[in-house]
Amino acid sequence: MKYIILVGDGMGDLPIAELGFRTPLEAADTPTIDKLCRHGELFRLQTIPVNMQPGSDIANLSLLGYEPQKFYTGRAPLEAASMGIELGEGETAYRCNLVTLKKNNPDSLIMVDFSAGHIPTTESGILINGLQEKLGADLFRFYPGISYRHLMIYKNNLSDLITVPPHDYIGKDVTVFWKRYLQYPDLRLMLESACTILENHPVNKRRLQNGEPVANGIWLWGEGRAPTMPTIETQFGLQGSMISAVDLLKGIGVYGGLDIINVEGATGYLDTNYEGKATAALEALAHRDFVFVHVEAPDEAGHQGNISDKIQAIEDFDSRIVKPIWEGLKSMNHSPEFRLVVCMDHYTPISMRTHSGHPVPVILYDSRQQAPQSGLNFSEKNGEKTGILLNSGLEFFNKLLQKDGKLP
Repeated sequence: MKYIILVGDGMGDLPIAELGFRTPLEAADTPTIDKLCRHGELFRLQTIPVNMQPGSDIANLSLLGYEPQKFYTGRAPLEAASMGIELGEGETAYRCNLVTLKKNNPDSLIMVDFSAGHIPTTESGILINGLQEKLGADLFRFYPGISYRHLMIYKNNLSDLITVPPHDYIGKDVTVFWKRYLQYPDLRLMLESACTILENHPVNKRRLQNGEPVANGIWLWGEGRAPTMPTIETQFGLQGSMISAVDLLKGIGVYGGLDIINVEGATGYLDTNYEGKATAALEALAHRDFVFVHVEAPDEAGHQGNISDKIQAIEDFDSRIVKPIWEGLKSMNHSPEFRLVVCMDHYTPISMRTHSGHPVPVILYDSRQQAPQSGLNFSEKNGEKTGILLNSGLEFFNKLLQKDGKLP
């Protein structure tokens, strides 16, 4: 039996007036996903446990059968793992976004863009490496990632420092959060130096001349220390692969003992290499029993509040990921039996421009079942109609593997 989980990050949404009070998922043309839904099971899953923040880290841990309450220590340590960075004793990892900040006056700082205009990796890598060259030492270390997503390791632990995700404050005043960093002398000196270096860097001077958002600041968040987690093989007896453009998902895969497949041209945005991801998934299933494919683009469009981009991202997910993988599975040698999941990790409502903790609709299609099951198209509303709600990732994974009861 083959097991496949296809995730459109942040696909879920709330009804939007401009769409006739439909969601982007309802407005999008998704013939393959809808067919799978009609012929499969449809239910909802609570990927965000009560009293935990709705984020891709927690939600995707749930989709991989983990209970985040037991294993989650922060987002950044997961990203560190994907980059091959081992955290030393007492070290704390921070997600380090390149952002666009604007000072209205000395006491007002605005988060203009959490991604510095989705700065390309070729430029962001130069900026982060420049910070490492000038500021990196025993106390701080900077590591380049993809686009705006990078990492900083701090030698110490600031257990009382509360950080916030920059994508939650687009266009908003973040002065109060910035001042939290500045109360620590080490961080104050580093952050003020980093802003000066970035503002005067040739990369940003070119971006300014070209009318592009400048990466004139860094934003630290998602901090944590290295977690201790059992592998997916230990928990469920599965060996598999992770396919994603973002370090967070790759890091979860590393801790989960999955093979990490890096697809050339995978960007985490609308221009990602969909075809490469689909091909890689089918190749992995030729010698593995499980593959997890993650597509970031719907989430990014949700954060930007861009309805048309979100619809496009959902339609691309349907036609360029779900369709070729489903068709490829059916045409594989010896026609293997498979159970295929299509879902999202969380909602990223256009109206909120950030994540929410709503239970997510999930399709579970079994190749052995040919007759229609749910008879419904895939949507948030239809997920609610079923009345079926799974309360944890462990319960979901047991259902996927057709296991009863809790695993040890």
